[in-house]
Amino acid sequence: MADCQQHPFLSPSIPFIGPLLGGLQEGKTLIIIGRVLPNADKFTVDLQHATGCGTDIALHFKPHFDDGPAHIVFNTFEKGNWGPEEKSTCPFVKGQPFTLEIHVTKEAYKVSVNGQHLADYKHRISFTLVDTILVHQMVELDFIAYQKPVTVPYKTLISDGMKSGKDIVIHGVPNADSKRIEFNLRHRFGSAFHYQCRFDENAVVRNTHENGSWGPEERDGAVPFIPGQFFQVKISCNRDHYDVFVNGEQIHTYKHRFTKLEEIDVFEVYGQLELFYVHV
Repeated sequence: MADCQQHPFLSPSIPFIGPLLGGLQEGKTLIIIGRVLPNADKFTVDLQHATGCGTDIALHFKPHFDDGPAHIVFNTFEKGNWGPEEKSTCPFVKGQPFTLEIHVTKEAYKVSVNGQHLADYKHRISFTLVDTILVHQMVELDFIAYQKPVTVPYKTLISDGMKSGKDIVIHGVPNADSKRIEFNLRHRFGSAFHYQCRFDENAVVRNTHENGSWGPEERDGAVPFIPGQFFQVKISCNRDHYDVFVNGEQIHTYKHRFTKLEEIDVFEVYGQLELFYVHV
């Protein structure tokens, strides 16, 4: 249980308090995606031990927008007392989306915002005591996940193959300079469903590769992703077609050309994006 895969929290309400299953572990990353409210004066992320008044807070992370130039305060609350504050510049913008990543190392929390390293905050109390996250004040949330980094290109096996009623869910953020994002459902001899977003053409290409060659492309509609903004994709397999949903809205339907669904045993992700979570 100590190294389990924790499902993300989707669109949680504020204030949000949630468990970190197995506690914080070296090498894992906490990912928080949301938006600072337009009238925000501050918001807070606390990594703490348990809940309740007076609990120890290993990392207190608070962007301030209300007292002079915007800045971020880092601190630790231990045995009823705050330690000395550490401060940094503030890359958050009121009214704008953000991606906050807190990577746990042996020596420190490595904090990045929108893909750029912000600060290292050295541990004052052991990170192994942390089992709870609290987010509150002037922010809205899309996604919170706690996991080992997901690298791109990404490939995973589909146990028992595809079948009607099976969904694949992907969470990520396109890079600011993204040109391609690609999802593939593959079998031993080719690609049953190739779904490629081409930002430079503002087009989405769907196709099937079998017997050594590509079939006729299907392409209509614009790319449904915005660089720098969080997305959720769900690929739903039906008896005679796939449905593709983006952020809850059905975007495309693709009829099966390769019909031996049980032989589709690999899912792949390629392109210029931060990939946070895949459920197969």
